[in-house]
Amino acid sequence: MSEEYGPDIVSVTDEDGIEHIFEELDRIETDDARYVALTPYYDEASEILDDDGELIILKVVEENGETYLEPIEDEEEFDSVGEIFEKRLSELYEFDDEE
Repeated sequence: MSEEYGPDIVSVTDEDGIEHIFEELDRIETDDARYVALTPYYDEASEILDDDGELIILKVVEENGETYLEPIEDEEEFDSVGEIFEKRLSELYEFDDEE
């Protein structure tokens, strides 16, 4: 299998210096900003089964030539972007609307 068609893996280091590995599911660009939808990435099948399937949405920010991913603080912005991702990803994945 060609590596070219593998998952897009993203490494994110949090404020405490801990590295987290995610698979990028989708990205969008609005008039105001860019966003990515991520899900935790696991090497082991048992870890996948234990995962709750949470979708993580982060804002892409560029500062001094560096690219960062950061949480969306504004609830209205988060809800709006979340709806866009949900519509786009619902064609590929089955969502459970539990809140």
